[in-house]
Amino acid sequence: MKLYVGNLTFDTTDQDLRDLFTQYGKPTDVALVTDRETGRSRGFGFVTMSNAEEGNAAISALEGKDYQGRNLTVNEARPREDRPRGDHGSRSFGGDRDRGPRRY
Repeated sequence: MKLYVGNLTFDTTDQDLRDLFTQYGKPTDVALVTDRETGRSRGFGFVTMSNAEEGNAAISALEGKDYQGRNLTVNEARPREDRPRGDHGSRSFGGDRDRGPRRY
């Protein structure tokens, strides 16, 4: 079972997450998401537990709990295609460039 883990401090390491989730079963994969340019943690990651029972135990135990001074968000990860996507083509950035400057 793949879990989303959010609201992590930027100092949290893969090993920190592995150690935390080992209390509830066997993490088979741990991955913090990092910024491509800086390599710095983005404050969330994913932990894959060996089965659903262990994953649900971790969710029950850790959702909303304090870890390194922050309240964790822990839930079952959703596949990419299930996440809502923004319609970047319909954003308005303050005016129609074809009409020239705004007059007030």
